[in-house]
Amino acid sequence: MTQETGELDSLVRKRIRALRVAQGWSLEELATRARVSQSTLSRIENGQRRLALDQLVTLARALDTSLDQLVETDTEDVVINPTVDGSHGGMRWSIKAEPGMSVVRQRMTSPAPDNPARMRAHPGREWLVVISGTATLLLGNRRIRIETNQAAEFPTMLPHAIGAEGGPCEIIGIFDRDARRGHQRGEEAGKASRVARGTASGAPAQ
Repeated sequence: MTQETGELDSLVRKRIRALRVAQGWSLEELATRARVSQSTLSRIENGQRRLALDQLVTLARALDTSLDQLVETDTEDVVINPTVDGSHGGMRWSIKAEPGMSVVRQRMTSPAPDNPARMRAHPGREWLVVISGTATLLLGNRRIRIETNQAAEFPTMLPHAIGAEGGPCEIIGIFDRDARRGHQRGEEAGKASRVARGTASGAPAQ
């Protein structure tokens, strides 16, 4: 057995035990669900029995996971550095396990727009939490106040906009692939509009 194989073997055994404990199951309960004997399961967790593929498949199913996740190795970097958006004072992190999904941290100082034409609607779903201050979420015909440590989740096909209320606020948002694309298109359109207004007024384009 190579060192790499031995490390994976140990990781899988620890993972089986950790998943069982997280479910609050005893050895007997998981053994019953996986249709193996309690002594066999105990020897698997303790490294006293060879890991067989058919048993791993059965255990993965009983633990409500997949074989791929059960034997997944930790080879990627754990720390993810943000992409900084200087123009909006925000930071964005990609989620490796869910390509296209991202986490955004943003400080807001402007109130939510009064003009309904500035509300966006696009495919996707968004979740956000206010980590400081108070935010106002315009959602369809509703005006929703979100205070520090409160969260909101909504389908982005509803026209929506968000802004600060009574002073700056800071939010963390999680966007699925479609919601992120919708926001990117909105940001690009807004930038193009600002450039056009600046050019029309004789100001140099930024």
